[in-house]
This record gives sequence, C-alpha cells and structure tokens, in this order.
Amino acid sequence: MRPEKSLLLQEIKEKMDSSKAIVLTSYKKLSPNLAAAFRANIAKTGGSLEVVKKRLLIKAAEHAGFELDRSNLQGHIGVIFAETDPLQTTKYIYQFRKENEEILEVLGGRFEGSLCSALDVEMISKLPSQDEMRAQLLGLFEAPMSQTLAVVEALLCSVVYCLENKVAPSEESSNS
Repeated sequence: MRPEKSLLLQEIKEKMDSSKAIVLTSYKKLSPNLAAAFRANIAKTGGSLEVVKKRLLIKAAEHAGFELDRSNLQGHIGVIFAETDPLQTTKYIYQFRKENEEILEVLGGRFEGSLCSALDVEMISKLPSQDEMRAQLLGLFEAPMSQTLAVVEALLCSVVYCLENKVAPSEESSNS
C-alpha cells in the first residue's frame, strides 16, 4: 500500500475510534454549495463529513474492529463522524434528507460500538435530545409535588368557602 493511502487509512481509523457514532450515507447530485452548507451544519452539531473510497472505508473498518458489508455500500459514500452529540448530528442528517429528497440516503451506522441498519439510525434520530429528556424527567419529579399542593390548596379553599357560606346567611338574617 502506498504511503499516502496508508496515512489516509490511519486517519480514518482514528476518526472511527474517537467518534461516538458513525453514519454511512450514499449521495448523488450533491452540488458544491449544498455540500458546503451540509458540512457546515454537520460541524455545528459536533460532527464531520468525509468522502471515502469504499475499499479504504472497508479496510479502515476492519482495522477499527468491525466489518462492513460491501453490498450495502452503493454509490458515492459519505461517512459522517459524530464526535460530540450523535443524536443531534443524526437528527440534522434526517432533516437535511427530508429537505433535499433523493440526494442523500442513509445506509447504516455504528453507535456506541454496535452496527446499526438504516432503519435503526432513523429510529435513533427520532429519540428526544438530552435537554428534552432532562425536561421530561424534571416534569416527572415535579408532578407529584404539584398535584399534592393542588389537593391541599383545594382543601383549604373548600374550608374557607364553607366558613364564608356559614357566616353569610347568619349576617343576612340579622340585617333583616
């Protein structure tokens, strides 16, 4: 293997090892302006896009400790590495895919060491983000307390209303 390819292979393997998730895509008719915007938005989510030759990608995957099926890799292959937040990166990929039909197809991925099909990656993209999950958990903790407070408040209010009703008729009878 030539030194340039060996260096490129090592670079891709290191990215695979350091990334929390990898999404394999196939693209066609991706204009330079659209590709630049896609790369910039992927970078905002904490990821990066690399266009890799199939043979090199398969060898890098083998060196990283997993095997890719060559028959699933059709067309031009783009590998998206999610270094920080794989969920946000995956959500953006599917948002881009929805906005630009027939340009990008998700072939599969690798999340936390496990290979995933394209369907699995799509399901992962639909999961709530960390902030959404924190808000849901906080709401779960807060609900019993707020419900208890509402019941106590209703009890106190009903006692006050009963006292007001008891006092009001007796005042009316004394005034007449």
